[in-house]
Amino acid sequence: MPQKSAMILAAALALAGGAVAAPKPVASSAVVQGLLDCRNVADNTTRLACYDKAAAAMESATASGDLVTLDREQRRAARRQAFGFTLPTLSFLDRGEKGEEADKLTATIASASQDALGDWVVRLDDGAVWAQTEPEPLARRPRPGATVVISKGMLGSFFMTIDGQPAGKAKRQS
Repeated sequence: MPQKSAMILAAALALAGGAVAAPKPVASSAVVQGLLDCRNVADNTTRLACYDKAAAAMESATASGDLVTLDREQRRAARRQAFGFTLPTLSFLDRGEKGEEADKLTATIASASQDALGDWVVRLDDGAVWAQTEPEPLARRPRPGATVVISKGMLGSFFMTIDGQPAGKAKRQS
C-alpha cells in the first residue's frame, strides 16, 4: 500500500498547488528492487553489505513462496503445458519470445485413436490430449513418434497438422 499512499499524497499536493511528479510504477517486487537498488551504493563495503542483505531477503522470499523466478526454458515449458487451455492471462510466460513461438506448438505423438465419430484423438509426449473438432480425412494414420503441429487460429480456435497432412480444427481435451 505504500505506493497507493504515495499516489494519494502526490495528488493532494498537486491539488494544493505543489509541483509533484507522479510516482513511477513498481517494475518488480520489493525484494528484487532491493537487490537492484544496491547498485547505486557508492561505498564498496556498504554495497557488499547491501547485496548480502538483499540476497538473504531473496532466499527467504523464495523459500516462503513469496518470490518465484522462471528462466526462459521454464517459461517455455509452462507455456507449452498451458497451450490450448482458456486461462487468465499468462503473458509473463511470453516475455522475450517471438510471437510465432507463443502461437504454435510442435510435439511428438505418443498415441492416437479414433473416437466414436471417427475424429482423431491424439495424446502428445507431454501428456496433453488433443482431438479433431472438424473431421479432416488423413491419408496416413497418426502413429507414435509422428510430428504434430498445433497452431492458434482466430477467435480461440486451433488447427492440428499431423505429419504434414492438411490441418484440421482441434481442441485440447486435457
